[in-house]
Amino acid sequence: MSPTSDLHFQVHDQRFATIIGETPIIELVAENLDYPFAHEAGVFFPGTHTLFCTSNRCVGSDGQQKVHITRVDLSETPAMCEDIRADIPMANGGINYGKDHILFCAQGSMTERSGFYCMSITAPYRTELLKGDFFGRPFNSVNDVVVHSDGSIWFTDPIYGAEQGYRPQPCLPNQVYRWCPDTGSIRAMADGLGKPNGICFSPDERVVYITDTDRVQGDGTVYDHRVSSIYAFDVSTYYGEPFLTNRRLFAMADQGSQTALNVTEGGMCTVAMGTGFMCGPRGGFSWAGF
Repeated sequence: MSPTSDLHFQVHDQRFATIIGETPIIELVAENLDYPFAHEAGVFFPGTHTLFCTSNRCVGSDGQQKVHITRVDLSETPAMCEDIRADIPMANGGINYGKDHILFCAQGSMTERSGFYCMSITAPYRTELLKGDFFGRPFNSVNDVVVHSDGSIWFTDPIYGAEQGYRPQPCLPNQVYRWCPDTGSIRAMADGLGKPNGICFSPDERVVYITDTDRVQGDGTVYDHRVSSIYAFDVSTYYGEPFLTNRRLFAMADQGSQTALNVTEGGMCTVAMGTGFMCGPRGGFSWAGF
């Protein structure tokens, strides 16, 4: 489909114009009318010009809930989409893991554990479960993940799976964790969140941003009096270990629910929430919707 410039960006800070340019366009590169195939992950490999994404929940031929993983080849015109058959139960968030692997969040099922799966980006797309518990207690439904430059894996674990009927009752609170694959050390880093969802670091890794999507429950019920915001935490070091300190409200949108987020090299925080918005490092809106 040809690109379109028939867009409206609600710009609150002119610094945003340096990101989108004078004549921004949007182009539909792939679509799937059978199910919402591009819901989470969005892991891009520039070397092969391929994108991997996970679908929203849908119902398979067996009547069970499932999630599709799609490989989008952007080197072709039009883009070619491949439905990957990977052994990852209810995949959700993901991130590049080395040159040729993806670290996927697996939300799990009634019989399969939630945790992290490492998947090769080439057929036959072999997978390996790396971590599936917190000292023997199963994760709820691991949602989103980011990898620190020291190799540690930081992730969110809300209880959406139980609320949506494909996971057992939770054995852990809604929390954020840090796991070190090299040492096996795992720690809870933040609690007190209704539904911890997206997570990312600032460019210098001194700040962690976490979205709380408690406004929208697993069954789709919306409670306007509940949180739908981004929180910022400082990464402080005590006795050689990182801790999250100085929790503060970074941004709140009056509509939607902030799920995935990322930070540009210039420190601008970009959030997906149905439309989208971008905040500066100090939390002020630079852009909202399109």
